[in-house]
Amino acid sequence: MESRQSRAGLVALLVMAVLATLLVHAVYVPRHFPGEYFRAIPYLIAGWVAYTVVFYAVGRLVAEPTDLPSMRSGDVGVALVLGTLLVALVLDTGGLSPRLVPEAYGLLAIGLYAGLALVGWSIGQRTRAINRIAGGE
Repeated sequence: MESRQSRAGLVALLVMAVLATLLVHAVYVPRHFPGEYFRAIPYLIAGWVAYTVVFYAVGRLVAEPTDLPSMRSGDVGVALVLGTLLVALVLDTGGLSPRLVPEAYGLLAIGLYAGLALVGWSIGQRTRAINRIAGGE
């Protein structure tokens, strides 16, 4: 059984990650995106990391793996993230900026965030399983 202290730490991590994700995406990213791409990049990356940590914490808190789970969902998540970033790069290189085709970039954003969620969830689920096997929970 998971200790109360560990669970409280995960809940605190979840709350802080949700707040950080909301703050970055609601306040900092809109200040620079889509006008100043290079100034928006650090904020986007910080928001992506915080968003991934949200799903990591949820995976640790909610998942009930019986044995060591496969990392296939994490692999799919990484593929989605890299694929959407690559397609966005190709579109931008071809002269199709987010201002010209916002629908395309909206779909890419959905794929990116779905991939980040899969990565965070699979790592959290696997960590929970490893801790259970090692006797830490």
